[in-house]
Amino acid sequence: MTAVLGIDAAWTAGQPSGVALAIREGARWRLRAVAPSYQHFIASVAGAEAVADARPRGSLPDAPALLAAAASLAGTKVDLVAIDMPLARTPIVGRRASDNAVTRAFGGRYCGTHSPSAVRPGPLSDRLRAGFAAAGYPLRTRDARAGGLIEVYPHPALVVLAQARRRLPYKASKTRTYWPDETLAARRMLLAAEWARIVALLATRIDGVAAALPVLPADAGGVARKAQEDMIDAVVCAWVGIAALEGAAEPFGDADSAIWVPCEQGTPAASAG
Repeated sequence: MTAVLGIDAAWTAGQPSGVALAIREGARWRLRAVAPSYQHFIASVAGAEAVADARPRGSLPDAPALLAAAASLAGTKVDLVAIDMPLARTPIVGRRASDNAVTRAFGGRYCGTHSPSAVRPGPLSDRLRAGFAAAGYPLRTRDARAGGLIEVYPHPALVVLAQARRRLPYKASKTRTYWPDETLAARRMLLAAEWARIVALLATRIDGVAAALPVLPADAGGVARKAQEDMIDAVVCAWVGIAALEGAAEPFGDADSAIWVPCEQGTPAASAG
């Protein structure tokens, strides 16, 4: 059995981070668990109903606790951790070679990267990378097939998955930007349709995604919508991790930092090795 942990890591400790665990049984991958925060994911091992119903909250990442929870849920040790957060072997103070490489490759599809800094994510990134390295998951910038820790970025991954010409409009906080002439009710319907599309695409790669991420009720509040978005991103991270582990993703960057993106359909991972 093989296991991949995907984390949509917030750049500040005050915001929640989505977590998804995928396992391979035979020839198929299956979503074993998905949660809207570190606390929810860790608590799911004990089936803590009180936490499951609680509002997702931010917290510092605890690599050993996350890995222990994932191993308990999967019944096996995690092979690869895929995280949506700037990571590097040296302190991050600004844009990296990886940021520029992804922007060159996917900027035309509106998937350029945000610029990290020494403050954001800054020490949070260092803590996360060091925590996983101490647990036996070193940062991989060249070959992820041996397992470890990789950086991923959902936006270019999704345009590859959807074979789309531009970035997908699925961020809950940007619906007015996406559809400025629509009413709030209409924007919510359009967002729900986009989420359903993404979930359906992910379900072609990982079994159980649709059941774990059902369509939200029309009157769902902002907290529920943000939690749904974070969990979708976490599953995307897990899928990119699967692709990297199987040699179907390539790193954009250098030896210090690399962002992994699944290969376009029919394209081999030319940079792996």
